[in-house]
Amino acid sequence: MSSASSSVRRIAATVLAAGAVVGAAALPAAAHDGDRHHQRPRVEISRVQADSPGRDDRSNRSLNSEWVEITNTTRDGINLRGWTLRDSDGNRYRFDNVRLAGRATIRIHTGNGRDTRTDLFQDRRDYVWDNGSDTATLRDDRGRTIDTESWGRRR
Repeated sequence: MSSASSSVRRIAATVLAAGAVVGAAALPAAAHDGDRHHQRPRVEISRVQADSPGRDDRSNRSLNSEWVEITNTTRDGINLRGWTLRDSDGNRYRFDNVRLAGRATIRIHTGNGRDTRTDLFQDRRDYVWDNGSDTATLRDDRGRTIDTESWGRRR
């Protein structure tokens, strides 16, 4: 009986050890999933006007009626230096030394203009955002995707 009892103890110890290893490996993943669902992005693409109203005549007025809004959802300001905003075709706008105040929104227009606290201009002479379908991708200065916004259907 002593050999059967020691076999049972060895099997029980092995099962418990395996359970502890599996549990320890699963814990960080579960904790990470929980954080991901509760943590809202600090900065997000809040609105997109891809199809400028009226005729697409490439006038500066029409180009500037095409825009993307970026919103800081926290109370703290953030510097967007080195961040990028891209479309599906690879057109990229890179932010200079732009500070986005807490709970503030900034609009990035396609055409030419003078940058202000609430409006930035890409200084382009052609449209960026496809009217039918496209994806706007906001990346931080390390190249990490912060937010994306898609519309329409890609072919």
